[in-house]
Amino acid sequence: MRIVFMGTPDFVVPLLEELAQKAYEIVAVYTRPDRAAGRGQQPAPPPVKKWALAHHVPVFQPENIKNAAAITDLARLKPEVIIVAAYGQILPPEVLSLPEFGCLNVHPSLLPRHRGPSPVASALLAGDAVAGATIMLITMDLDGGPILAQRKIVIAPDDTAGSLTTKLMSIGAPLLTEVLTGWADGKICPQSQDDTRATYSKLHTGGDGEVKWQLSAEEIERMVRAYSPWPGSYTWWRGKRLRLCQARLASGDLHGQPGQVVALPQSSAAGVVTGKGTLMLCRVQAAGKREMSIDEFVRGQSDFVGSLLS
Repeated sequence: MRIVFMGTPDFVVPLLEELAQKAYEIVAVYTRPDRAAGRGQQPAPPPVKKWALAHHVPVFQPENIKNAAAITDLARLKPEVIIVAAYGQILPPEVLSLPEFGCLNVHPSLLPRHRGPSPVASALLAGDAVAGATIMLITMDLDGGPILAQRKIVIAPDDTAGSLTTKLMSIGAPLLTEVLTGWADGKICPQSQDDTRATYSKLHTGGDGEVKWQLSAEEIERMVRAYSPWPGSYTWWRGKRLRLCQARLASGDLHGQPGQVVALPQSSAAGVVTGKGTLMLCRVQAAGKREMSIDEFVRGQSDFVGSLLS
């Protein structure tokens, strides 16, 4: 089966590794163009491109996959199936109709729940108990195509968007190769999604990470995990941004106004009063500083406890 793989970030590389280990023929990789990165803002290749170059797989980086020239190049590859995972572009009908076995998407959610661009963060924000990977046939309906297979995992209490995404791709990789075999042999019957059960995730921006202390401690704790590593959760202290890298729910309900930093009984950590409950801070990062434990931060900032975060 001639495979064209479309993806960009590092967390989809395990899919390529699995395909290569199972000796599938990857005829080309499509990924986003190199972008400026780092202090020098030099063009940096996406992780998928790095993998492809290391494995001598041809790389294509069209700015727009809907461009006629890009579609012509893709057609020349004669793919039998196109696999898409966090590519970052929507495939037009001309691309969807190219491969004999269609275009398959590895989606990190239990569709139809959490369709859209941020399914993992949305699962954490919603307090879901389980998450999963879905292999679906791509149609023009956003994440609404027929499901070929799904696999579930339990969300751990300390899972972040980063750790959970890694777990979902680790179960999605072997699931993908299982599906490819059965799909090519005609042994898999696609199951239509129940659109009445669909929920949709939003595209998050940097501003989404700003903490509103009027929310409950439970909501903010979910937010800290959901926005790690990006866009990050933060608050304001002394007029500067203070990033909340790790937090958990504190026992008891301490008195104070929302945003007030308090000492926690029987603990050297600091907590913050919220609209409901208290949030224990575990790790923070001040502007221009390295990430550190809250104990270390408080030792260097004696006036932190008792102050008001905004």
